[in-house]
Amino acid sequence: MPMEATDIEALIRAEFPDAKITITDMAGDGNHWAAEVIDESFRGKNRVQQQRMVNAAVKSKMDSGELHALALNTKAPD
Repeated sequence: MPMEATDIEALIRAEFPDAKITITDMAGDGNHWAAEVIDESFRGKNRVQQQRMVNAAVKSKMDSGELHALALNTKAPD
């Protein structure tokens, strides 16, 4: 069953409560998502480290197959 954007955002927000999060359905099918996450905790970390942090937040849904694909764009605030 596809996930809703609000559910994905809630998973990420649980780990990054002050982040600016934008969720986009890439294919219109509820299975292929993109997330932009801007959070101060990313400052000083490279992109791989940042994305690992976000992946950890959604890991349970990825492992269960509820979340099929999530492309990430992460950065610290300007």
